[in-house]
Amino acid sequence: MTSAETSGFVRIRLEVVLQVDDEGAVTEAALRRIAEDEGMPEAERAHAESAVTEDTAEALAYLVDPFDLVREVPGVELQQASWSSERIDYDPDSPEWDLGEDDGDDEPYDD
Repeated sequence: MTSAETSGFVRIRLEVVLQVDDEGAVTEAALRRIAEDEGMPEAERAHAESAVTEDTAEALAYLVDPFDLVREVPGVELQQASWSSERIDYDPDSPEWDLGEDDGDDEPYDD
């Protein structure tokens, strides 16, 4: 048996492109989330508030949480997650954004 057949760990890679129509609404929502985080130290809170106010991509990073994607999935426990956000030039007709393009893994996915 290969390790892929015996491992209970699965990595899901996900790339999402969002169009922001209301930067103010995104910033306000991120500031609310930061304000509601009672466990955040004050120094970190000040830095976070500054970051989300200056950059909508940073605000989205506070609002889009990988834990939310799997929280309700039965039988799984999220072990590790990382994510980032950045402003991009997006051209849906560009081959760079072809969603059918694989990531170099030629093995088919099992449903």
